[in-house]
Amino acid sequence: MSYGRNRHNEAFNLKRSKKRGARNVAPDLCDVLTAIDAVDRPGLRQITQPLQPRTERQRRYLGAMRESVITFGMGPAGTGKTYVCGAYAADELAAARITKIIITRPAVEAGEKLGYLPGELEDKYAPYLAPFRDVLDERLGKSHVDLLLKRGRIEASPLAYMRGRTFRDAFVILDEAQNTTPEQMRMFLTRIGENCRVVVNGDVRQQDIKGQSGLADAAARLGWIPQVSIVEFTAEDIVRSDIVSDIIQSYDKDCPQR
Repeated sequence: MSYGRNRHNEAFNLKRSKKRGARNVAPDLCDVLTAIDAVDRPGLRQITQPLQPRTERQRRYLGAMRESVITFGMGPAGTGKTYVCGAYAADELAAARITKIIITRPAVEAGEKLGYLPGELEDKYAPYLAPFRDVLDERLGKSHVDLLLKRGRIEASPLAYMRGRTFRDAFVILDEAQNTTPEQMRMFLTRIGENCRVVVNGDVRQQDIKGQSGLADAAARLGWIPQVSIVEFTAEDIVRSDIVSDIIQSYDKDCPQR
């Protein structure tokens, strides 16, 4: 208990010193944010070990992100697509190999619309990013992520807001890409600029839009390009839990009812 109180006091004293205009206080920002995290979320420990894939396809997925400009991660839920790319993006930002993480997805939900949710656009879009927020907090620390969000070093925006932009010095993740149209996918992929890596994730069997999926279309069109990698996960790669694997397999085949 004394350790937590001491760390909290350090953070509090820093804030108080800044308010008084003290110029001789210059602690390392990460140390202060870690101190705040230790008090705010004592159950959360920042992960500093290298990211380790849990399956062979996760290993290929991680290798593809390191070597390719565009990586497609395709397959069912629970295979680690979101976690692995989110953790890798966080590590790249921490190592200063990029200056920004951009996370986007189409504003399409099964049975609901974005406009029905309360609050401003950021509030409406926040639930879409919860899985990434968890892994970013793990790799970088919650308070550090809060600061990076405020400074625009981590950005979350709807796919429609990507039009007209150019991605530079960034790691860009397009999630739930099965719900893009081919036109939207083309618009998104043509934003790629210098020192940019793009990961496109999705499961074509979970498509919530009518017509052709931009994910399936792009994977079929772009597989010949040397700087494009496609990693296809299966139910055998599910690492979330055994029951998720059983559920997906039951939905993927005609299973007689008991």
